[in-house]
Amino acid sequence: MLISAKTKRLLFTALLCAGLFAFLSFEARAVNMITFSQEDDGQTLIIENAPEMNVISFGKKVVVRGKAKEVFSWGGDVVVEGTVESDVATLGGSVVQKHDSKIGGAVIVIGGSYRPESAEPLRGPDKETVVFGMFEEEFRDLAKNPSQIFSPAFTPAFFAQRALSALFWFIVTFTFVSLAPGSVSRAIARTNLTPLKVFGIGGGLFALFGLFVVVSLRYMPDYLGAVVSLMAFVLLLLAYVFGRIVLQVSLGKAIQKYLGFNIARSEPAAILLGVLAWTIILSVPYLWTMAAFALFIGGIGLVATGRVQRVWGQP
Repeated sequence: MLISAKTKRLLFTALLCAGLFAFLSFEARAVNMITFSQEDDGQTLIIENAPEMNVISFGKKVVVRGKAKEVFSWGGDVVVEGTVESDVATLGGSVVQKHDSKIGGAVIVIGGSYRPESAEPLRGPDKETVVFGMFEEEFRDLAKNPSQIFSPAFTPAFFAQRALSALFWFIVTFTFVSLAPGSVSRAIARTNLTPLKVFGIGGGLFALFGLFVVVSLRYMPDYLGAVVSLMAFVLLLLAYVFGRIVLQVSLGKAIQKYLGFNIARSEPAAILLGVLAWTIILSVPYLWTMAAFALFIGGIGLVATGRVQRVWGQP
């Protein structure tokens, strides 16, 4: 059957309109599937129906009345009145589970509490509950004003914390140098000979650590991902401690040399100068983040290159 050009144009227009109508209808249904709102005060986020949404909130209270996939709140409480299919976590807030509500995954609370209203709350089978109830106000303040992490307020408490920090690191550094002077000396030599190589290796391994942790949390079982993350955190913490000890001694000796002190007879003075210098650097607003990152990657690089002593000693 032959179709005229005019008829073809009409059919094409009809199909285009039908496709556009179907697309708009689908979009309307998708919008209706995910519904949430805020209270007038702007401090409460209400989830009516978001079965496929991972809800992330900063500085606000989250109330789940319908369904949600996951909920995370930093600096605010999470109140579950409906169903959360997976995990509920809050940093600087509490998790409240109402009667007949359900949490299918783990409940993780740092700086708050978990308060189920039922004696036997509806939870997923064998799901973990982790509660660390400290620093709630600090986390709440940080969520409301995140910039304070880069530019802290210079209060008496701030200076007292820095003084205690300097004392702590002086004791740790002096003890470690006394117990393992050879390791510290070799690490200082590696830092002075090829600092770019040490920090480059440390930066690459730091990125690989982060990628490995993300992949393990995403694709491994919950308990195995938590163990891997904890191991990675411990390794990074140990590398940070070693890197800070070495860089403190190295900077202290550099200051001694610049001021003309006798390096061989004043090891404690070098440690004290290095500790004070790094404490001041880590107290400068905004600069301290880059300094802390340098300590992390420097420590990782020093640990990773600790086995190749002969190569580092060559001229």
